[in-house]
Amino acid sequence: MKTNKVKGKKILPKVIKHTLLVILAIGMLYPVIWMVLSSFQNNIEIFDIKAVFPSKWLFENYRNGWFSVPRHSFMEFYRNSFLISSLIVIGTVISASLTAYPFARLRFPGKGLLFSLIIATLLLPGQILLIPRYLLFMRLHWGNSYLPLTVPAFFAQVSGAFSIYLMIQFMRGIPKELDEAALVDGCSYFRQFFRIIMPNCKPAIFTIGIFSFIWSWDDFLNQLIYINGIEKLTVSLALRTFSDNSAVVPWGQMFAMSVLSILPCAIIFACAQKYFVEGIVTTGLK
Repeated sequence: MKTNKVKGKKILPKVIKHTLLVILAIGMLYPVIWMVLSSFQNNIEIFDIKAVFPSKWLFENYRNGWFSVPRHSFMEFYRNSFLISSLIVIGTVISASLTAYPFARLRFPGKGLLFSLIIATLLLPGQILLIPRYLLFMRLHWGNSYLPLTVPAFFAQVSGAFSIYLMIQFMRGIPKELDEAALVDGCSYFRQFFRIIMPNCKPAIFTIGIFSFIWSWDDFLNQLIYINGIEKLTVSLALRTFSDNSAVVPWGQMFAMSVLSILPCAIIFACAQKYFVEGIVTTGLK
């Protein structure tokens, strides 16, 4: 009897905790669930509070939404988004790694001051830099192109300070005895970087890559400023084409394309979740 009471006392808190977690999870996922269900409904049912589930599942919302833009399909917009996001991920990983290495492993004059300046850029709102960047890129004749979105990533400008800080903290956790052994063997700093540091930074690289991909994929404001041609639209900008004030908004089609737009980020996060969690947890540990 005493054993059963003890087990009951241990199980009850777990049941309460898991019940609360399930309720919170449902509350957080409700907007996504509502969007998915709305993608199979018509305009009347979407805004009907009583109509939770579709009375008739309109699978054609996905087909019609996919070809909603005349002479273009969402496949083109997905290709454009993947191109931009891939270049930004590559540029961010390269620039953040090269910048973080000397701060984490080397000694040079002004190191503390430069590191403070990099961290200080995290305090700058992104809106402050919109006008100077726009004027600069227009003088370079980069309007209506992907260059203003991708080139800054190769100079640690897109989520640069955050990525650099994350990489610095991770590199500091790598034993410095490896560097000393490499120096004894005659390795240069570049060989140490490519042969020792980078192979041990895979969790941090995956973490930076996931963050960069999600931020660039979901970016709307910067893409709206620099992209004008319909053939260069990304998924984020293509979703805006459904909101036409001169016609009835096909909400079902828009929600259908919105559901498809979040799939790449969800799939990438699910596949690389192991490295993502490891990169966050082990950052800064020695």
